[in-house]
Amino acid sequence: MKLLKDAQLGASTFFASPLPHDVCGSNGLPLTPNSIKILGRFQILKTITHPRLCQYVDISRGKHERLIVVAEHYASNLGDFKQGQTVWFGFSPEKVLQIAYEVLEGLEFMNKQGLVHRALSTQNVLLDCKGNVNLAKFGLYHMTDHGADVDFPIGYPSYLAPEVIAQGSFHPSDPSHDEAPLPSGPKSDVWSLGILLFELCARRRLLQNIEISEKLKFILTLGCMDDIVTVLAEEHGCLDIIKELPENVLELLKKCLTFLPSKRPTPAGLLGDPLFHGISCLYTPFQKPVSLFSSSLRCANLQLPDDIADLCKDENDDYLSERGIDEVYHLWCLAGGDLEKELTNKEIIRSKPPVCTLPNFVLEDGESFGQGRDRSFLLDDTTVTLSLCQLRNRLKDVAGEAYFPLLEDQQSGLPQSNSSNELSATVMLPLIIRERDTEYQLIRIILFDRLLKAYPYKKNLVCKEARVDIPPLVRGLAWAALLGIEGDIQAKYDSIDKDTPIPTDRQIEVDIPRCHQYDELLSSPEGHIKFRRVLKAWVVSHPDLVYWQGLDSLCAPFLYLNFNNEALAYACMSAFIPKYLYNFFLKDNSHVIQEYLTVFSQMIAFHDPELSNHLNEIGFIPDLYAIPWFLTMFTHVFPLHKIFHLWDTLLLGNSSFPFCIGVAILQQLRDRLLANGFNECILLFSDLPEIDIERCVRESINLFCWTPKSATYRQHAQPPKASADDSFGKAATYFSSDYQDMAKTDLSREPLALADLKAEFSPRISAEDLIDLCELSVAGPSKRNKGGKPKIIAVDIRSMEDFSRGHVSGSVNVPFNSVFNSDGELVQCPASGVLQNYRGRVIVIISHAVKSAVMFAAHLVKVNMSRVCILDGGISRLNPTGLLTVPSPQI
Repeated sequence: MKLLKDAQLGASTFFASPLPHDVCGSNGLPLTPNSIKILGRFQILKTITHPRLCQYVDISRGKHERLIVVAEHYASNLGDFKQGQTVWFGFSPEKVLQIAYEVLEGLEFMNKQGLVHRALSTQNVLLDCKGNVNLAKFGLYHMTDHGADVDFPIGYPSYLAPEVIAQGSFHPSDPSHDEAPLPSGPKSDVWSLGILLFELCARRRLLQNIEISEKLKFILTLGCMDDIVTVLAEEHGCLDIIKELPENVLELLKKCLTFLPSKRPTPAGLLGDPLFHGISCLYTPFQKPVSLFSSSLRCANLQLPDDIADLCKDENDDYLSERGIDEVYHLWCLAGGDLEKELTNKEIIRSKPPVCTLPNFVLEDGESFGQGRDRSFLLDDTTVTLSLCQLRNRLKDVAGEAYFPLLEDQQSGLPQSNSSNELSATVMLPLIIRERDTEYQLIRIILFDRLLKAYPYKKNLVCKEARVDIPPLVRGLAWAALLGIEGDIQAKYDSIDKDTPIPTDRQIEVDIPRCHQYDELLSSPEGHIKFRRVLKAWVVSHPDLVYWQGLDSLCAPFLYLNFNNEALAYACMSAFIPKYLYNFFLKDNSHVIQEYLTVFSQMIAFHDPELSNHLNEIGFIPDLYAIPWFLTMFTHVFPLHKIFHLWDTLLLGNSSFPFCIGVAILQQLRDRLLANGFNECILLFSDLPEIDIERCVRESINLFCWTPKSATYRQHAQPPKASADDSFGKAATYFSSDYQDMAKTDLSREPLALADLKAEFSPRISAEDLIDLCELSVAGPSKRNKGGKPKIIAVDIRSMEDFSRGHVSGSVNVPFNSVFNSDGELVQCPASGVLQNYRGRVIVIISHAVKSAVMFAAHLVKVNMSRVCILDGGISRLNPTGLLTVPSPQI
């Protein structure tokens, strides 16, 4: 994306062709509005960056098929000179050649991207403060599908090539229209360039005072002429001026104004012509910036000043102009920018009373009443400059140092400024408010921009800052960094066969039109094509897995954030699934799903036993509602804007974090669930009520940090890795690191058969987990509650004799036989006795026999004791460690 520099932001608007009402496509679904099609095609234009092309920034869709396009803009253009004047802006023959060369540079780059301008004219050739060319509106022909989605012609009659004029007009909304003409090629732009250059040389407009039909007729008759340049000069009374032109300029005009396309050169061919040998050496060939994920070295040409402080010496420097155009526009919107309001103020958008918009009607005698065609629905190519004054005023208190934050660990994430106290206070505000705060977002965007440019070297700092929040503007790249994406992802994606038909194609075709289609981007035909390619690439590249319904929902967030980078969307999806959904997409995934749901049931009992007891009593088990949650990581039940905030935190956690999200959702619905029976709960989840995502995230983190790492162990989870995540900070290390990533030892938790796992209400934890937690409860105040109490208590249910021979330090002894008789019947409720004092802590049941520990834990859950778990393997696991305490004999 280009920097703002001396450019401005410009907005223009037009209408897409309306579609007939109540008409469906071949699949039975309503037709996609043309404005949605244009919006989808527009997205690729945002990635086309070149010094000779005005950068496209954004497109928004309004009422009645109105579209507003935002792009880089300059106040000066080649159409500013007045007819009859002598040279304007120094348009000497040398300057004409320079302009021609720069225009051809832009056209050649467009052609490499598969684009044709078709609307080239003097008003669309903008000039920056140095007089360099920037082509505007070069994407209009592409985004409208070569004019098929609008009711106006693309291009200006005076500049259109003869072969374009010969095709005639085309109006999509006219039911009697013929088939769409063939798309124009690059050579049509060369003719337009010839007319443009001729006007500069002749110092007058061509065909300005002639009726449109006469213009077209005259241009077509040029085919009979041998020397078109001379004929044009004679027609407009400027033959003397043209004859005085240097031979090279005259030769250029003749090559451009060649009537037959077969003999007319392309932009690339003209650039290599000897005519420009003296000019081409003055220009450095454009090199596309290296992307974040590629095999090329990003810092190969990096140059830094000797003193970083030199970057912000001058207090009058316009630091905002050094930011990307997309970033400035994003901040402009946050600062109160309104596109429709700006266009309305300039009278580009005019509102009319409803009575003035009534259609015309015709009586039997043929007399017509009503209004003619509303000219506001025709193309108005006026570009309105968006004022940045409000944005600059909003950011006036941001110090220069804020634009160049230091990245060392000891530095604050929020650079100092005149309003640093306000920024510190903003961090404590709700996320939705922070995302709309202009100054705060500027600071966060700049910080993340620098961290991502240093990725993967600064990956740890990216994770650290992501714990605060992720700016929406950089969310796509930030997620990729959190998922550890590296290498040449484009080459890998390109190597996958996405075209050969496979059996899954039919199911993908059925699912895509139902996946997050409320979103304009994903519902566009371009979005469907990208959906299909990314999903198919995943299926083809994972032959051991299969396509399950829900995979499209998983793909949606990544595709939305990386709409113009399918390779990155695919790479993120491929890294996300094995981390959180390992083996969920096996052909037979029943054992994986059942184990996952069973662990989730234990997590509900661990954190909210009262709710767990109620749901079990009415038979409302997770199998009835939670499968879509976990199979799609909640993308099937929440809209995208909520998924973004949810996944911002999910990506910082490990494979057990989704359990905590599920429990947090249930706790938000807790009162309604406890008050209802089975049927009411089914109805409740068939149309899930509004969930406060920020509260859900906050409570999920708390649940996550209270859950011992081995409590969520699954034998069908991803195999261990070299290192474990610790994205929630050192204070939660033992409660948050992923047990699946830990190396197995004799103290590790052993896998259980699914039937045995289902028979237990409370989770098991490993011996190493117990040792770690007990040590922390003694040594570290950070592992204690606010009142200074330890978070864990070990409850030894062996007999007093066994307990006295050796026990865990700090544990309490509640003999099993004092609670249950020999028949397994309850004699005394342990929760009403000594354990009442330990409510709220993690209670670990230790015993000789697993069966007695399971019974004891089940009773505690039944009486609503929370955070109850069982030591896997019992006391025998701890005997070899030498860590058991033997009480000293009393004297």
